[in-house]
This record gives sequence, C-alpha cells and structure tokens, in this order.
Amino acid sequence: QVQLMESGGGLVQPGGSLRLSCAASGSIFYIDRMGWYRQAPGKQRELVATITSSGNTNYATSVQGRFTISRDNADNAKKTASLQMSSLKPEDTAVYYCTALSISKQYWGQGTQVTVSS
Repeated sequence: QVQLMESGGGLVQPGGSLRLSCAASGSIFYIDRMGWYRQAPGKQRELVATITSSGNTNYATSVQGRFTISRDNADNAKKTASLQMSSLKPEDTAVYYCTALSISKQYWGQGTQVTVSS
C-alpha cells in the first residue's frame, strides 16, 4: 500500500503563487508516475500535471507555462512530488489531489483546497 499526504493549499489572490507538496510513504519502491489532479465544484476530476520517475512531465493545456511539477527521489524512505503554481486564476480554484501509480494501481491523497479569490 502507498499513502499520500498533501500539503500547501490555501487562499491566494489572482496572480499569486502557491506550492503544493505530496509525500508518499509505505510501499513506495515501485512508484513510477506521480502527479496532481483537481476537481472544482460541479465538475469532473481533471489532470493537472504528471511526472515519471525519469522526470518526464505532462501538463494540462490550461496550466502549461504557469505550473511546474517536480519530484524528489533522493530520500529512500519516501518520495515527494511538488506542484509550483504561479499566475493563479479564479478558475484554478479546486480541490487538488496527489496521485501515484505503482504496479498498475493508482493511489490518491485526501486532497487539499486551493482557492483563488480577491
């Protein structure tokens, strides 16, 4: 089993920045892809960004150029993935979920709220 713990959400004004972090623990050895999805009220969960163990990234068109995903595998006891969000817009408001793929099973965190509002 893999456990995911997100942190870093909150309230920010339009144009501001936030950094989300996700720490994976448990059976992390086989984790390949990590990433972030988000779900706004009344909408389906959507992909934000993913990153593989080799560092290949993929972004939703709506966040490309504003968000940057990264990961740190240096600590053998846990793996972390971060999402640096800049130039935030009200439409980025959502619950952001960390996800990890390990041996064809997808794991999810509990989610962290990001609200972009003046």
